[in-house]
Amino acid sequence: MTSILIIEDEASIAELERDYLEINGYTVHMEHSGDTGLREALSGAYDLIILDLMLPKVDGFEICRKIRDEHNIPILMVSAKKEDIDKIRGLGLGADDYIIKPFSPGELVARVKAHLSRYERLLGQREAKSEEVRVRGLLIDKASRRVYVNGNEVVFTTKEFDLLTFLATNPNRVFSKEQLFEHIWGLDSMGDNATVTVHIRKIREKIELHPSKPQYIDTVWGAGYRFIL
Repeated sequence: MTSILIIEDEASIAELERDYLEINGYTVHMEHSGDTGLREALSGAYDLIILDLMLPKVDGFEICRKIRDEHNIPILMVSAKKEDIDKIRGLGLGADDYIIKPFSPGELVARVKAHLSRYERLLGQREAKSEEVRVRGLLIDKASRRVYVNGNEVVFTTKEFDLLTFLATNPNRVFSKEQLFEHIWGLDSMGDNATVTVHIRKIREKIELHPSKPQYIDTVWGAGYRFIL
């Protein structure tokens, strides 16, 4: 279940927020002091934080700043302070929303749902992007194991794809033939390291405009190969 932390020094407000959130299926934990709230917030156990601005011991601005240094989760800042400067400061420190008291519990729940949904979409987009490597005109789709050069799909064997993907996801690092052979063909494989050379040549023929003058996979003489970012 989605877990929400409420940091609010007014117990009656915190309890009302908790009740409405629990009715909507969320797990809620409450803290009423800035220092204990900050400790809970930094634990990484929550999906969203509702943060009051005026708190004893540590204020909401400081808590927001410290959360943002370590976690990327929705922070909804709530306060009775209506001045634009406070709203600007809160949003500038990384709060995702600034809600002015008094507000209806229904509005709070709606904003919680909206921000959780937005963060889920962003996480999904980041995960999707992590499945792709794009360098100039080259696209490696790790999920579908397909390679495109300037928009045109190029067919790769299993080992060619694995070798290209390994180099491309570790750009600008030099790997010896022995290292590449061990990584792609297995530590217990007793093969000829010339296999790596042959596969590099085939990969270049498929992705390089001029294989003799590669722009993607560079030969570092006496050391091995590296993918040029």
